[in-house]
This record gives sequence, C-alpha cells and structure tokens, in this order.
Amino acid sequence: MVFALPDELPLPSGRFESRGEVEVWFSDELPEDLVELWPRLLESAEVTGLYPFICWRDDPYQPTDLSEVDAVRLDAVLAADFVEYRRRRLPYWSNPPSADVLPDDDDPEDFEPWPHDPGPPFESWPGLAAGGADTNAGVSAAEAGQRAVEDLLGDEPFVHTCQLALVPAQRSADVPAIVGWAAEAPLPLLCALLRSWEERFGARVVSGFGGALTVSVARPPLDVPHAEQLALEHVLSTADNIVDDPPTPFPEYANGMVGRHQWRFWWD
Repeated sequence: MVFALPDELPLPSGRFESRGEVEVWFSDELPEDLVELWPRLLESAEVTGLYPFICWRDDPYQPTDLSEVDAVRLDAVLAADFVEYRRRRLPYWSNPPSADVLPDDDDPEDFEPWPHDPGPPFESWPGLAAGGADTNAGVSAAEAGQRAVEDLLGDEPFVHTCQLALVPAQRSADVPAIVGWAAEAPLPLLCALLRSWEERFGARVVSGFGGALTVSVARPPLDVPHAEQLALEHVLSTADNIVDDPPTPFPEYANGMVGRHQWRFWWD
C-alpha cells in the first residue's frame, strides 16, 4: 500500500517502488540537506513508522520475511556459533605463524606478516553484552544518526550515488529485511542482532549499499571489558571486515569500539 509522505518534512522528488509486498518510497537523489534532515526523519519515524535508509534504489533486492527474524533465538544461536568459531580459530590464536615463513612469491623486504590475533578473551560464550549506559553525557538516537550520516557523506564517495528511502517498518532494525538489502549477510541473524542492539545500545540502521551496512549508536560501550563482549557479537555477525579484512587483532578491534557512535559492517 502506498503511504502518505510526512507533510512537515522538506522531501525531494521521488517515487514508490514495490519490495515484495511492501511499497517503499525512494528519492530521485540524495537531499542536499540530508545531515540536517536525518534527525527529523528519525524523530518523525517514531510516529509515522517510516524509517530513513540510504541505499541504491536499483540494487538487486531479496526481501526477507520478518517471521524468519522473529524465529532467531539470538543468545542460543550465538552460543552455538561461538563454539564453532572458536574451534576453527583456536589453532591460529594459540600458534601464530612464524614471521620468517614467506609465501613463495613474496620478497622478504616487502613482506609484512599479519599481526598475531590472540582472539577473544573467552573460553565459552559469555552471553549478550549488557546495554550501554544511558548517561547525561550520552547522545540521542537522532543525534547519533546525524553524526553517522555526516561521516558517511564525508568519507564514502559512493554514497553520493545513493537514494534516500522511506521504509514502512515497526523499527529501524527491520529495514534491511524489508528493503531486501542484497549482500552476503545472513539477514535473519543480522536483523535479530540489529533489534537487540537497538534495544541495548540505541542503534539505528543508516545505510546499506553494495556489501556495506552502517549503523549509528547512541549508547556505545565505555570501557574495554564491555566492548570485548560486544565485539564478539560483531565477530559472529559474519561480517568480513570484523578482524579479518583488513587483519585486525581482536583486542585492537574491541578497543576501537569504546565510545564509538558508528559501526560499519561489510561482506565481500
């Protein structure tokens, strides 16, 4: 069903397109004032149920039924996934390859060995990380989203070829499944994680184009132990850039999450 656009927001020209059984509105091009518009879009979404999403309108899409997201028992799934992940990675964590062992076609002068990754500091699944502290020094979801959009527009050249979508959804976390963002990501698991991060950390989906997904975060972890537990959830999202591309030791990735208001994931 085609919906009415919010009258109070200065939206550019656009059109409706079907995504499965859902109609999604796409702008013809990104609004020039998107940074200023974004917090208003997020605040309006709490009333209208129309969540903003930056994407390529002409991307291939594969909508995922939200019942598949509902069926994910997140803690149990991640606990089982961690067992398998640890089984596969433990030999590398325990016995790092020697720096003097070079591939046949590498020049020793140019060779830079991958940094040793000791892996997560957990022998068993530690459970989902506690939610971020809701302190007076924190930011709102709308403010965090605005910062993420500003960074995205400044750092990612391909974003300027995207469109703004308004997606009818009950929550921001469901937007990738409804739009059918097509990547190698396991969408039911990913959207279940996004729902949980939305509740615990004030996360909101910002963009999804190509194989990359950007999320704004209002209440990030503020210390390393908290960040380590949450970083393990990032690892188990299966995103290729989490500790693998480029090679990043787990402690380094976790330390970088402290106080960070934007998370970025991509799948090759």
